[in-house]
Amino acid sequence: MSPTTTHATAPRTVIAAVLLAAFIFALFQSFLTPVLPALQQELHTTPTLVTWVMTAFLLSASVATPVIGRLGDRHGKDRLLFASLVTLAAGSVLSALAPGIELMLVGRVIQGVGGGVLPLAFGIVRDEVPRAEVPGVIGIVSALTAVGGGAGTVLAGPLTDAFGIRSLFWIPAALSIAAAAAAKVGVPPSPSRNPSPVSWPATMLLAGWLIALLVPLTQAARWGWTSPSVILPLAAAGVLAIAWVMVERRSDRPLIDLRMMRATAIWATNLVSLLFGIGLFAVMTFLPVYVQTPPEAGYGFGASVTEAGLILLPMTVTMFAGGLAAAGLERRHGSRAVLVAASAAQAASTVMLALGHDSRWLVLTALSLLGVALGIGISTMSNVIVAAVRPDQTGVANGVTANVRTIGGSLGVVIMAAVVGAYTRADGRPAETGFTRGFWILAVAGLAATAVSLLLPRRVQPDAQSKTTQP
Repeated sequence: MSPTTTHATAPRTVIAAVLLAAFIFALFQSFLTPVLPALQQELHTTPTLVTWVMTAFLLSASVATPVIGRLGDRHGKDRLLFASLVTLAAGSVLSALAPGIELMLVGRVIQGVGGGVLPLAFGIVRDEVPRAEVPGVIGIVSALTAVGGGAGTVLAGPLTDAFGIRSLFWIPAALSIAAAAAAKVGVPPSPSRNPSPVSWPATMLLAGWLIALLVPLTQAARWGWTSPSVILPLAAAGVLAIAWVMVERRSDRPLIDLRMMRATAIWATNLVSLLFGIGLFAVMTFLPVYVQTPPEAGYGFGASVTEAGLILLPMTVTMFAGGLAAAGLERRHGSRAVLVAASAAQAASTVMLALGHDSRWLVLTALSLLGVALGIGISTMSNVIVAAVRPDQTGVANGVTANVRTIGGSLGVVIMAAVVGAYTRADGRPAETGFTRGFWILAVAGLAATAVSLLLPRRVQPDAQSKTTQP
């Protein structure tokens, strides 16, 4: 049944609903990063514990994203989008009211359960928007996601100064309720469903190995790489991941169809997504640290939290522009050429950061180029995934890609933290050499993404790979 005939007036309301949902979730991912020291004081906790405000959200979202995507494919993406947004609102209210770190962490875990918003949004676009317009709309959704992430970093400081740090929870809660209402009214029932039930043993194993992987990765800089607290969970992650693959391969109703993941368009795109995540999260986390360092340290710009956010603003703007331009570039040049160019631009931008981070203008130029690369690249990857799978697999497939990018982000932050931490001066500050070498490593990740992008088919036609995934 064609969406264009069944829901003749649906696309406009659908697009509005999914854009608002994607923007809000992106805010959740970035709002708190610049204000963790202030949040530590607000909650009267330690620097180590306050980092779990980010880690708890990351872990919860990593586990929930593919599961929610799969549930949306089965029960209806419209229903799961509404439920995810309500969950985001509930977690935000709980965090806003939390008197201490313990309840704050519970609220952040609940927020993370809403992590399926993005794959659900892409799936809804595929279901409800005329096929010819799908790449452009996905580009807009990806672009607005970028804007949300950048806006969170830019607005966190001014909002905290004006309304207090709890406003960073109340504002997203109100927006989530508005988005849930828009989704309820504007998104029609999903026309494509995957009737097979969710494999809960596979779900538990997936949760187990993701948690066992991400916890030591996010805490390795504090615990030490040779600590049993890092080594043992990583070993457990390997064992659980193998067990998960075995269960999925034998299941007639897998959580994630591994046959689908064998298609070149899928696994290559996910590997590029991992490498993009390394660069994106590392720059978003460590460049504010660099620019806030006082010049008397021999580097840095002595920026305030608000100024550090504004320095990232060009990247936010160009990510939005890149996301909007991606669909047109794909039509002219094909997905592979566009993703190769975006990956090469990402590598070039981090080379600029490595060579010219002592100049404010060179930093702004590098960030602008990085934003273009990420906006085009992330939008193109989303379109490749949507085109390469069956409609009833869209949610879980995009959930995997988003999850892989998050894992890449964790790796990027860990790698950057290890390199920067290895060059510490006598006064306790990181040395400039650590940042320089870290940026060079991010450039290598960009070059690797360029090489992997060359493996993609020249053009991925809608459903071209779906025949390989039919049960």
